[in-house]
Amino acid sequence: MADKLRVIPLGGLGEIGKNMMVFELGEDLIIVDAGLMFPEEEMLGVDLVIPDVSYVTNRINKLRGIVITHGHEDHTGALPYILPQLRLPNGKTPPIYCTRLTHGLISVKLQEHKLDKHTSLHMVRVGETIRLGKFEVEFVGVTHSIPDSAGLAIRTAVGNIFHTGDFKLDHTPVMGEPTDLHRISELGREGVLLLLSDSTYAETPGYTPSEYVVGDALEQIMAHSPGRVIVATFASLISRVQQIIDASSACGRHVFVTGRSMMDNVRMALKQKYLSAPEDILAPLDRMQGLPAEQVTIITTGAQGEPTSALVRMANRDHRHIEILKGDTVVLSSSPIPGNELLINRTVDNLYRLGASVLYSRIANVHVHGHAAQEELKVMLSLVKPQYFVPVHGEYRHLVMHAGIARAMGVAEENAFVLEDGDILEVDRHGAKVVGRTPADYVYVDGLDVGLDHVVLRDRRHLASDGVIVAIVTIDRHTGKPIGRPDVVSRGFIEAEMSDSLMERAGDVILAALAGAEHVADRGDFSARVHQSLSRFLYDETHRRPMVLPLSVEV
Repeated sequence: MADKLRVIPLGGLGEIGKNMMVFELGEDLIIVDAGLMFPEEEMLGVDLVIPDVSYVTNRINKLRGIVITHGHEDHTGALPYILPQLRLPNGKTPPIYCTRLTHGLISVKLQEHKLDKHTSLHMVRVGETIRLGKFEVEFVGVTHSIPDSAGLAIRTAVGNIFHTGDFKLDHTPVMGEPTDLHRISELGREGVLLLLSDSTYAETPGYTPSEYVVGDALEQIMAHSPGRVIVATFASLISRVQQIIDASSACGRHVFVTGRSMMDNVRMALKQKYLSAPEDILAPLDRMQGLPAEQVTIITTGAQGEPTSALVRMANRDHRHIEILKGDTVVLSSSPIPGNELLINRTVDNLYRLGASVLYSRIANVHVHGHAAQEELKVMLSLVKPQYFVPVHGEYRHLVMHAGIARAMGVAEENAFVLEDGDILEVDRHGAKVVGRTPADYVYVDGLDVGLDHVVLRDRRHLASDGVIVAIVTIDRHTGKPIGRPDVVSRGFIEAEMSDSLMERAGDVILAALAGAEHVADRGDFSARVHQSLSRFLYDETHRRPMVLPLSVEV
């Protein structure tokens, strides 16, 4: 019996970010993309969210390689965290295949995490084909908001697959070539069993505007701003950096770069000739002290309001070299990632408080998104003509809308699958169906800790909502009786004026709970008595449920 192709999304379906797709056929398995996601508001203390790769680690003998479609963080950012988990039987990490700019961006990331000497990173040109076990993968040029983006034509014994990656149909891209519609139509004529297509802007009618709109807007801003222009964008958006440099040059401005990731990526892009820029672009920031404000442009990170980014430090008056001045114009050249709106709004408000003028995508043409709108999605479907269709990369409503577009373009009702992370889709020439699920939960990165426990997050939410009560009781080790009054300490639970009398009565409740014949109580019995009695008392008094931590000290 012939093997069935398994398609398993481990991230990116039902959320924006942490994109990862697994293809499995017989004894061979490949991963497409390994992205991260910014934490949601309730993920307290979490730095990043990455996919759960346990499905792959349980089949590590099958893993033939990781293929990356383009260099954005939501497709590459998880690599430093998952590679140590994906050691092959020979002790090495799986080979990674990507195009030239993506290779440079991943190299910077691996160097930062000291993984560059232990990782096999291979550069592939658009149009080239690589073989990974039973999979032949051809890199097909597509336009996105970053150069060297690729869709993937994956040939298997079961049939041909086309994975678009992130794409749009920009016929005048700032860098690189337009989406290779000719090659995509050839693939459609060959026959495509399964199409997986970018859904991020499936609810947006019409077409996505060209990147050239942004270049014109930036030049107008540079020409008419009375002071410094500070542009915040993604560190990987190299084509946007070039547009900022070009607009600054046309308006007689000197360009400076701040933010570690931005400086690292600009340095790499200059070295690889992706950027055409003056030699002093990476000059120390103190060089701009003697320049008139109207001759200065600063490129920075922080367009998403990330707390440690350079722009947020400026907005908080915490940047070592740059202080926001009245007359500065700050441009946020990116779209808000869902979940980051509060951080962005807070940053914008702080910038206004310091006297800056702030421009962002809702009020100026300072950003064009890199994803296909509805009419472009229809073009892709009409060229590929797939038998089966899976919308990828987007929140659940985007996937549903994209599946509706596919059905309107002729894909049979039962052949368009709206999957979620962890669904296992089996496909062959005779049919396709979801046959089960695998764990595909969020994996949290908190500092150096990868895989932060859900219990820890639950406790953090508990502490954030109701505070904590610590009950310290001194116990006679021979009799099990309390010695003196318990010390009850409250943090984040109740205002100080009410706290003293409530804590005094809480001590009486603890003493009553521990009263009785002399005995040597074990810690479990002690904790249960104190926790139950104190929790009940505090709820009766306040209708709140703080975290109660009983501590015994034996003397």
